[in-house]
Amino acid sequence: MKIAIMGIRGIPANYGGFETFAEHIAPLLVEKGHDVTVYGRSKNVTYKDEYYKGVRLIILPTITHKYLDTVAHTFLCGLHSLKERFDVILMCNSANSIFAFIPRLIGQKIALNVDGLEWQRAKWNKLGQWYYKLSEFIATFSPNVVVTDAKIIQNYYLQKYKKTSTYIPYGSPVEKVDTKDALDLFGVKPDEYVLYVSRLEPENNAHLVIKAFEKVKTNLKLVIVGDAPYSTEYIKELKSTKDPRIVFTGYVFGNGYREFQSNAYFYVQATEVGGTHPALLESMGHGNCVLGNDVPEHREVLEDAGVYFNTEDRDNLKNRMQFLLDNPDVVEEKRKLALERIQQNYTWEKVTSEYEALFFKMVGGKVRITQGKKVEQVFEQQV
Repeated sequence: MKIAIMGIRGIPANYGGFETFAEHIAPLLVEKGHDVTVYGRSKNVTYKDEYYKGVRLIILPTITHKYLDTVAHTFLCGLHSLKERFDVILMCNSANSIFAFIPRLIGQKIALNVDGLEWQRAKWNKLGQWYYKLSEFIATFSPNVVVTDAKIIQNYYLQKYKKTSTYIPYGSPVEKVDTKDALDLFGVKPDEYVLYVSRLEPENNAHLVIKAFEKVKTNLKLVIVGDAPYSTEYIKELKSTKDPRIVFTGYVFGNGYREFQSNAYFYVQATEVGGTHPALLESMGHGNCVLGNDVPEHREVLEDAGVYFNTEDRDNLKNRMQFLLDNPDVVEEKRKLALERIQQNYTWEKVTSEYEALFFKMVGGKVRITQGKKVEQVFEQQV
């Protein structure tokens, strides 16, 4: 099949979840014999070659603005797709639903991964929240298929809009790396730090994690991995902590990110809105014990493989942190359970196969392109 992914900043990943998602599934689809294109934004992609791990890159401009960045770029991608004539386009982010009709003008099939309930995020003003709610509604009829990566989001669309969607979770590698260059750079040692990874925005609760950690009794450090392009004042407030045990790294990607995930004592997932959070799955895939905010999205992923805290109790996060710091046997038990859940449910290979099956179903077995190592004839049968 001739497949495109759009609605993201591009690959190689240098920002967040959808970019990491595309960086994993696009090369795996190429390995399965498909012709895959990923659209990227000129201000985000510095990679100069036309192909990345067998994936063709098409880089288009955008408008650098908090509210226009995503939609302006996806609009251009939709127009560009008209001359490419893809079999299937995987469009990411419900904000882009309004443009799903453009590729469909010439019969291209659109699967829209709607992500979480973005209008709940505190970073959006009233206009932004209104637009996301409108886009959410448009998503129920603009694409051929809606994809949800969390069952709680799948149920939300079903209950609110009577819209059925295809559930395909986010994935995670199952790995540990032996190198420690990133740890050395920031002065931390294996098993001697607690890890927090997220965009540094208020609803992701980095401030709660920092305040709780300031009160625990330990020689371990707290490593804060992440940043955010439009949260300058919030990040300034976070960095005003006087606790020398707290380390801010900014964005870390690639092997450095894997090093931090591979060597943490435990991992904190404090987010409160959204669908399946990539960093949560990645922490589990690296064999971490997870201390998670007790919200349905995290319960769905972790089940009994995690330890939970409640943000409504001021001291609960601090107490749960201290409990894990004082009980390494519990940490080790949860590490094993977390890894088992990833291996059973969330590997990238499994996720990619589910997307491939969906794409074949969407085109009814009929594809325009037959290039590739494994796709050698046009499929005429119904899948």
